[in-house]
Amino acid sequence: MELDNLIEIEPYLPHRKPMLMVDAIVEISAERVVCVFKIEEECVFVQNNQLQEAGLIEHMAQTCSSIMGQTYFENKQTDSSRPIGFISAIKSLTINHLPEVGKLMRTESVLENKFYGDDYTLSTMLVNVVVDNEVIAEGTINLFLQENRNEKI
Repeated sequence: MELDNLIEIEPYLPHRKPMLMVDAIVEISAERVVCVFKIEEECVFVQNNQLQEAGLIEHMAQTCSSIMGQTYFENKQTDSSRPIGFISAIKSLTINHLPEVGKLMRTESVLENKFYGDDYTLSTMLVNVVVDNEVIAEGTINLFLQENRNEKI
């Protein structure tokens, strides 16, 4: 697996360790992203030497979110003005098996469609996770991103 010229993930996602489930971006465009994540024993989603389902789903969602995050990165928004985002639906999900500690996941996400509202964006993403040249998980995830007005109450 070619891992030259990796792109730092932190500017694209609001997550930080221990919840950051992507190590780096391998390649990114407006409609496709490839990310990598090496499963470490210290990961909060590891149990019995395997990344659990919740961790795998979180990794898939963060990979998908990085496509949306690049717009905010390019506009150089600050942490306080970044959008609020979350999974609005998991339309389909197949997990063939759980990866073990020490394995490197290579995850590809493709933007299927996007809808812009007044202050929010809905997107549907196709995503698959590969470990040792085998697809271990795939699915379709809907993401919701809303403008962060950062209003004080």
